[in-house]
Amino acid sequence: MESILGILFHSIGGFSSGSFYMPFKKVKDWAWESYWLVGGLFSWLIVPPIAAYLTIPNFTEIISAAATSIKALAFTMGLIWGIGGLTYGLGVRYLGMSLGNSITLGFCSAFGALIPPIYYQFNAVEGKESIGDMFSNQGGQIVLLGVLVCIIGITILGKAGMLKEKDFAVGHEDKDKDFSLVKGLIIAIVSGILSSFFNFGIEVGKPLAEAAVVEGCNPLFQNNVTYIVVLWGGLTTNLIWCVFLNFKNKTFGDYTNTKTPITQNVLFSALAGTMWFLQFFFYGMGESKLGNGASSWILHMSTIILTANFWGFYLKEWTGVSKKTFNAFLIGIALMFLSIVLVGIGNSLE
Repeated sequence: MESILGILFHSIGGFSSGSFYMPFKKVKDWAWESYWLVGGLFSWLIVPPIAAYLTIPNFTEIISAAATSIKALAFTMGLIWGIGGLTYGLGVRYLGMSLGNSITLGFCSAFGALIPPIYYQFNAVEGKESIGDMFSNQGGQIVLLGVLVCIIGITILGKAGMLKEKDFAVGHEDKDKDFSLVKGLIIAIVSGILSSFFNFGIEVGKPLAEAAVVEGCNPLFQNNVTYIVVLWGGLTTNLIWCVFLNFKNKTFGDYTNTKTPITQNVLFSALAGTMWFLQFFFYGMGESKLGNGASSWILHMSTIILTANFWGFYLKEWTGVSKKTFNAFLIGIALMFLSIVLVGIGNSLE
């Protein structure tokens, strides 16, 4: 039952994350950096403390009392993750919602799932599962098989991208003009690897979550205090870059330009930012049921991938490709779904 609830919570969070970019498409006549920054302020600065206030007693005191080294490391993980978040948008631009999310988050899921247990193999911590532990028990072996299936799925999706590029080279010159497999793959790989550092931030910030439980917090919501510190790092990276682009592109006027629907743009940006944060709100609930290891991370990322591909179909990103290309894409997505099932089964056996 615990595993079923964990999968359910991760699925809700994944759906929220896989859908968060859609409200941005309703923003009119604003530069990317303008609506990304407004949405980000809700994602990283406004909504997280509200969630913590509603779920964790004395969350500000918990943060103040935590060791400076813990907060600094969690903040640093957030800084690195923030760079991955910035490049995510470019990956989606060059590869589309379906392929961009699948490859970026596929890499993110693989790195985020495997690096922590490898770290604990060499720096043992009581209660933390090492890569050796995973190889030595049936449940861990099935989880690792799920990670392997996920990586195979990524490879096939990459092949589908190559076929898509070939299909659009002749006869579809007006279709998906921004599509660029080489640029997109490079950016997606970098983004996926750096984005996985959010999971490391949750790991190093675990003492904050444990302190929240001691204060009487429901374990379902314990990570809400950790998110605040990690997201400060993400806010710093994104704020610097977006303000730089506002200066460079002279787009500071977007925020006050009455010729644009300012209220509408702020509301849709706020909705996008809130939806983005909700992924981690529900991730924390799922993590409390499954544990913050390979199981939680790959389930979270895989459900985002599946949701993003739903929106890719909705946006007709694969209309006009050959049957061979589309079949390769479907096989890749099927393998991603299989990885979710394997991880869930493996976790239930541990």
